[in-house]
Amino acid sequence: MVVLDAVLGAVGAIAAVGAVWLASGVRVVQQFQRGVVFRFGRVREEVRAPGLVLLNPVSDRIRRVNMQIVTMPVPGQEGITRDNVTVRVDAVVYFRVVDPVRATVAVQDYVFAISQVAQTSLRSIIGKSELDDLLANREPINQGLELMLDSPALGWGIQIDRVEIKDVALPESMKRSMARQAEADRERRARIITADGEYQASKQLSEAARIMAETPAALQLRLLQTVVEVAAEKNSTLVLPFPVELLRFLDSATERNARQAAEEAREAARASRETEPERPEPREQIPRLRPSEDVPRLDSERDAQ
Repeated sequence: MVVLDAVLGAVGAIAAVGAVWLASGVRVVQQFQRGVVFRFGRVREEVRAPGLVLLNPVSDRIRRVNMQIVTMPVPGQEGITRDNVTVRVDAVVYFRVVDPVRATVAVQDYVFAISQVAQTSLRSIIGKSELDDLLANREPINQGLELMLDSPALGWGIQIDRVEIKDVALPESMKRSMARQAEADRERRARIITADGEYQASKQLSEAARIMAETPAALQLRLLQTVVEVAAEKNSTLVLPFPVELLRFLDSATERNARQAAEEAREAARASRETEPERPEPREQIPRLRPSEDVPRLDSERDAQ
């Protein structure tokens, strides 16, 4: 009986130790993770799938690798574009791990490595691009930046899904210059549109004037229609258009009467001069001094000298 109790105690102890040992080797891998196992420091080629994973507590160590897409913002990088404009560009990189073994063994911290490569590639792509491309034609720049990141990332077991330029910061002086340029361009287009409208309106008006010149009654009908439109507004003042031809006729008649009056005045003056008899012109009389008056004056002048 004592022996049986001892045997049962030993079996229970062994079972407890085995249970503890077995429990210490159980690991859980999440659905979005993969497990990379190291046995005595050497990586195993077999990648553990999600779920319960049984390891040797003495020799095995597991490292979980996230397989989700990582969204990593790239800090703003300042650079000079190909057309010598200083800009500051921000970007964002989307990537994920496709080979957990390489991502664990080939690089120490793949997130930090991708961040540094993205910053250097962004500065390089800024120097190769122009300002207009960074502002309006970003798709080729994004593709070029993605290709620059793909070459080192593939060796680390990383796949670059997408790279996008998020923001382009310009100096204040450049913003003001671009605003003035855009305003001048809009003003130019507005003037062109206005001139085109005036040209088309002048063509229509010239065609209407030609038709009205052929039919004078149309001009009178148009005049009456204008009077009706003005009178319909309940105004106390009625404006009647005055024909320009009548003003020209009155002006020419006034000038003709003035010329006739001036010619008649000149004819009358000429006739009066012809009928008036000629009068002899008076001769100028020179006073003559007597000798008795000259002598005292000369003596007085000599005394004064």
